[in-house]
Amino acid sequence: MSRSKVLPSLGRRDGDWRDRPNVVPWPPIVFVGTVAVAVTLEYLLPLGGIVPASSAVRLIGAAAMLAGIALDVAAMLEMHRAKANIQPHRAATALVTTGPFVLSRNPIYLGNTILIAGAGLAFGNPWLVLMAVAIIRLVSVLAVRREEAHLAARFGEAWAAYAKRTPRWLRLRP
Repeated sequence: MSRSKVLPSLGRRDGDWRDRPNVVPWPPIVFVGTVAVAVTLEYLLPLGGIVPASSAVRLIGAAAMLAGIALDVAAMLEMHRAKANIQPHRAATALVTTGPFVLSRNPIYLGNTILIAGAGLAFGNPWLVLMAVAIIRLVSVLAVRREEAHLAARFGEAWAAYAKRTPRWLRLRP
């Protein structure tokens, strides 16, 4: 089966996964778009008491936001150290397998998702929490699978070994 049948061709001009994973930088669009949808939905269809407005919930949300930001920054610094391209619509320049990339193959997407879910708790917007769940699916379809095909084409066995030992989203045990 060809890659084009396994992976959606949205944003692809050709079947060469070595070139780049996407033509359009989907992840930033997905994250910003889903936050905009969540904020709009909370204005139009407030879910009210689904997320308790207690200070404990807000504190947990703020802590999650900080954890998401810390994960994002740590992953970006690790990519910078490895001289790896961070733009999701450009070709990978290095396979980063250290730092946060030991726990997740997608620590930036994971960090952004944690940040959004935390914001939902901190600001009492349940739509943000719900959208955080939807983001995982959207980013998986529009970016992650395509990025993985790109990394497999560029880095071969090194990618296969890394993918085998590191989960797509999160390793809960060392």
